[in-house]
Amino acid sequence: MHRYQLFIDNDWHDPASNEWFETEDPFTGEAWAEIPRANAADVDRAVKSAKAALDGPWGTMSATDRGMLLYRLGQLIDENAATLAEVEARDNGKLLSEVSGQVRYVAKYFYYYAGLADKIQGAVIPIDKPKVFNYTKYEPMGVVASITPWNSSLLLTAWKMAPALCGGNTFVSKPSEFTSASMFELAKLVAKAGIPPGVFNVITGFAADAGEPLIRHPDVARVAFTGGDQGGRAVARIAAENLKRVSLELGGKSPNIVFDDADLDQAVNGVITGIFSAGGQTCMAGSRLLLQDGIHDAFVAKLLEITKRAKAGDPRAPGVQVGPVATKPQFDKVMHYIDVAKGEGARCIAGGRALTGPDYGAGRIVEPTIFVDVTNDMRIAQEEVFGPVLAVLRFKDEEDAVRIGNDIRFGLAAGVWTRSLKRTMYMADKLKAGTVWINNYRSTSFTTPFGGFKDSGLGREGGVEAVKEYLEVKSVWISSDLQMPDPFIRKY
Repeated sequence: MHRYQLFIDNDWHDPASNEWFETEDPFTGEAWAEIPRANAADVDRAVKSAKAALDGPWGTMSATDRGMLLYRLGQLIDENAATLAEVEARDNGKLLSEVSGQVRYVAKYFYYYAGLADKIQGAVIPIDKPKVFNYTKYEPMGVVASITPWNSSLLLTAWKMAPALCGGNTFVSKPSEFTSASMFELAKLVAKAGIPPGVFNVITGFAADAGEPLIRHPDVARVAFTGGDQGGRAVARIAAENLKRVSLELGGKSPNIVFDDADLDQAVNGVITGIFSAGGQTCMAGSRLLLQDGIHDAFVAKLLEITKRAKAGDPRAPGVQVGPVATKPQFDKVMHYIDVAKGEGARCIAGGRALTGPDYGAGRIVEPTIFVDVTNDMRIAQEEVFGPVLAVLRFKDEEDAVRIGNDIRFGLAAGVWTRSLKRTMYMADKLKAGTVWINNYRSTSFTTPFGGFKDSGLGREGGVEAVKEYLEVKSVWISSDLQMPDPFIRKY
């Protein structure tokens, strides 16, 4: 049983409470590490360390030197990717094969923002006032608080951490209490990279003990949150009390829309990627499959053929394609929604049960589940399940697909499968989603923004836009006029 400590000021500390809690392996159900239970005193210590770093070497460092440190951190993540992946997979139950690739991609976020650090430029404004020179400059906001969920701890932290540090901010990470271990492993690499004390800190524990005090702390300038929409609302309410900036990357109920002119084999693979990859435990999951009437039966038959061949088991074993749900509460939620769907009249044609037996560990593996005869007013079509559960709906034409696709309170992502360029442009314009994938699904990159419309959140992560989420813009006016105008009359 490994016991972790809090990471504050580039050093390791026992929690003020002197309490730890266990984290378990989702596949075996067995505890394997102890996580420190932080409280408000620990939060205060971490935030003060982060604030002090703004006035220390980090705050006075050139952007170029700051970028070089981020690049070094990226290299260390690359070099230690196997260890990071093993720890994260053990903590969240994802396939080791997927997490290994994901961790190596995390390094690329730091490479990208390392190169961007000394290219954040203001502008000289061609002002309409004579004898006045005006320019803008960007400055760091200050201490950034990051709160991330259990499904992809390292990746979702990197989405926030890399652009925040690129812009000269400091960082306090509060990962999910279910998946904190990989953040401590990352902290070891931060110190090894030579990043100054206080720039990156890790606080672990529960929402009431650590999360809420972190959001409320007066020295936190911005809160970057990924999670469910209810959690996002709670974060926004607390942050609003002190007018803190927030970015919220929330949930989705994304439509994956297949037209009758699509390459059906490619589309089937894309649909499976969208909902069953990562066990459906992703905010961008294509959990609503919209099929044009003429291809419905043929497409469902192809989908069933591949889905039923999926190999379930230990996520660390070679060849396994379906692993466990990451937490017991989430497992219970997924099984509840399966019962709800059946009760509403949706017809389950695949899955619908948890796998048990010696090959399936603690019994938290949910078979890839497909419901047909779904209407868009059913809960299974409107509410985020966050598991391997697909709702299949029918549509007639482009207008009908848009109507059904947008008839949801979320707007994170959407997929479209078609060979028609005209249809591609129409659907991309009409779908109310922050990301629209055409003939692919779940593609993301450090080079491009990601975020949602409607209840799917506020702000963007990725690309140049993400850095600006963590910067204040300042307008500077310099007068060359030797004669001051009449002070009682403002000149416009």
